[in-house]
Amino acid sequence: MIDPRKAALIIIDMQNGFIDPASALCVEGAAATVPACSRALDRARSLGMPVFHVVREYAEDGSDVEAVRHDAWRDGGRPVSRACANPHSLDEPAPLAPQPGDRVIVKPRFSAFFNTNLDNVLRRLDVGTVVLTGTTTPNCIRTTCYDALSLDYNVAIIEDCTSSRTPAVQAANIEDMAHIGAQMITCDEFCKRGLENVRDVSAEVAAAVRGLRP
Repeated sequence: MIDPRKAALIIIDMQNGFIDPASALCVEGAAATVPACSRALDRARSLGMPVFHVVREYAEDGSDVEAVRHDAWRDGGRPVSRACANPHSLDEPAPLAPQPGDRVIVKPRFSAFFNTNLDNVLRRLDVGTVVLTGTTTPNCIRTTCYDALSLDYNVAIIEDCTSSRTPAVQAANIEDMAHIGAQMITCDEFCKRGLENVRDVSAEVAAAVRGLRP
């Protein structure tokens, strides 16, 4: 069982530029997860978990857009930047907007850990478990998951609070992350039981290693 005060809920890229069907960078399944993500946020706050909104903000000139995404971004109206004609492209929908006490981190690439201070802040808060929500599952959720596992965090994913461009892509990526060690829970389970069913794998391994020392 994980102490919720030593776990953080991380919501990734749930911005209108990735949710709005009119956006060139829209993830088809993302809008449908907004209610579940909102419930998870409310529950995390009620449990005393630190909440992190990890978001994108591309430069107006596109100089920091991933090369593989640049043409779609440029030709699609420059979403998720201040150059976009939609003034709300950068914003999270109202039910997901940061509240007092939440933290906001802008990331330059897919992973929430890549070139950000997320790891440093989590360690200063004595957080050993990250609970991931947001979009898109094969890109930002998956890269964040693998980076977190590499840094020896416990990783739980609220799978119905994540989304992909097709159900098949979603299922395959959830299966892969579960296979490597991420723990999958549902929004209903999280709202009812918090992190009661999430193992503290990192602590178990640390204790086992200490027991093997001469």
